[in-house]
Amino acid sequence: MEATMHLHEEIGPRATTISAIAEKAGVQRLTVYRHFPDETAVFQACTSHWLGLNPPPDPASWNSIEDPWQRFRTALGALYAYFSRTRRMWSVSHRDVADVPALQAPMQAFFGFLETVSKDLAARFPLGEDHPHLAATLGHAVTYAAWEDLDNRQIDDREKVALVERWVRGVLLGSPAD
Repeated sequence: MEATMHLHEEIGPRATTISAIAEKAGVQRLTVYRHFPDETAVFQACTSHWLGLNPPPDPASWNSIEDPWQRFRTALGALYAYFSRTRRMWSVSHRDVADVPALQAPMQAFFGFLETVSKDLAARFPLGEDHPHLAATLGHAVTYAAWEDLDNRQIDDREKVALVERWVRGVLLGSPAD
């Protein structure tokens, strides 16, 4: 698993072959196949191992925060710190997901987690669940793609959270029909 995980981070899932895994692990290809019958099994095991070492932020850490703004800042700050620490893996995973069928289910599970986080954050604001622009803004704000775009613009994580907070405040000041 360590060999697979390191190859995924170094060259990406799309370029990681069973031969490369075997070479990195110092074993024969047959040994890899004995442990993992197919690419999906390799991805499931690798994903599980990597997420065990790099778990996403736990929403329980901000669930008790009543103030919607503080809850939002805490949640987004935790997600952005996580993306900062795990950038290499998320970057190659997002790049390769369309080309690697075995990667699609784990990525969909993570996208589902982010959707749950954004919906929870929206629900804390007045009219939040019924405000389509707020849902769209928060749904985008919690993604790796949004974080990465802002990071590529040399905006640090604290500034990213403050910027997204300004987006949300602007959305809430306008009417849903705007």
